[in-house]
Amino acid sequence: MYDARSRYLADTVATVGSERLLTMLYDRMLLDVERAEAAQRAGDRVEGTAQLTHAQEILSELIASLDVDTWDGGPGLMSIYTFLLSELIESSTTADPDRTAACRGIIEPLREAWHGAADAVARTAAPAPRPAMTTTEALMGELGVG
Repeated sequence: MYDARSRYLADTVATVGSERLLTMLYDRMLLDVERAEAAQRAGDRVEGTAQLTHAQEILSELIASLDVDTWDGGPGLMSIYTFLLSELIESSTTADPDRTAACRGIIEPLREAWHGAADAVARTAAPAPRPAMTTTEALMGELGVG
């Protein structure tokens, strides 16, 4: 069923910039891993596996979209991604909450770094503030003059 929440989410994803989409993916991947760890600690293997499967899907998309030739850090990031994917799979298979927590420890600093980069892009892309108008300019604008 396609409800209002799904529509809102779809519209948000469709209109957000690529840097914000990346941070949203990291936010959700981290949430999935946190939920999986909690479920594993509670003994709910089914829920833990479901959450880790979703995190793996997100990570697979990040891997598929990473162009390692675009910047010199690309190959290193790909290595982290492939290691993390194998750890998420192993964590899901073994239902090991400590291994899941270790995955969270890898994701958190990456998430923070991408949030910082997205914020920097947003600051540089923001238009410069306009200087304050004088009273005369404000009145001319209200009267449609100038």
